[in-house]
Amino acid sequence: MQQYVMTEEGYYENVPADVTVERFSSGPSVVKAFASGDVDAAFFGISPAMVLADKGTDAGILAANSRNGFKIMGTSELADLYEREGETAFEAFESEHGRKVRFGAPPDGSVPDVVLRYWIQEDLGAGEMERVVSKSNVPPAKAVQTVRSGDIDATIVQEPFATIIGRQEGFEELVWSGDVLENHPVTVLFANRRVLDDSDLSRSLVEQHAAATEFAADSPDAAAAHAASVIGSGVSEQLARAAMDSRASEFISDPHAITGQTATMGEFVASVGNIEEPVATEDLFAFGPYDALQR
Repeated sequence: MQQYVMTEEGYYENVPADVTVERFSSGPSVVKAFASGDVDAAFFGISPAMVLADKGTDAGILAANSRNGFKIMGTSELADLYEREGETAFEAFESEHGRKVRFGAPPDGSVPDVVLRYWIQEDLGAGEMERVVSKSNVPPAKAVQTVRSGDIDATIVQEPFATIIGRQEGFEELVWSGDVLENHPVTVLFANRRVLDDSDLSRSLVEQHAAATEFAADSPDAAAAHAASVIGSGVSEQLARAAMDSRASEFISDPHAITGQTATMGEFVASVGNIEEPVATEDLFAFGPYDALQR
């Protein structure tokens, strides 16, 4: 959301650098571009940021973007089964249908993948995810189409796609990620050493980011229009505005607000093998520019 606002409202013009904005078709592609040095600052998930830091990438989180940002959506049949059976719903589904629940989610190591695994393995205690459900890689933008085709029984997805799926007949919300891992981070503003070492530039980026967060809170209609214009994919202003009211739409800038659950997620990400060991807060975050603006 901050990116949509910063672009459409011209906030990047206030940054003391020539800013070129590039959109990527998937999370892994922007992470690869960042790792290779093709981009200096990027908006992507907290878990890819951990992976890059774990691999020695000299970079840091300047700002949080959002938290509690997913809904696990499923067929009405699965939702009813989950309401009745709880942690044994997947076992009951397999017994009845002769197959595991088919989950569509972004690739392994992505934030939604991590949250989905945490829900199944830690929150429900249902066992290792691969033993419990059958997962296929489905990008968020294709989740709606895949749901409509009947190829999956459930998905974990952010807004506005969760709102679109919730309007489909025969699909309902199973659980909100904020109830799975309260106040968990989703995406962040991650910047390389070149940006971090330029105090005027890094502080300006954070200042414009915070202004965009405030704009989204104070002018949700305009922010929704900006989101719809950038996202496309059949997302109307009305739909984007409805998604703004979702509890899975919480936009923030303060990096301190996500450190606690970042540590929790880091321990889990390490336990499932995505990183060697949890990344220390001081190695993952660059608090200086945000703190300087608060003085």
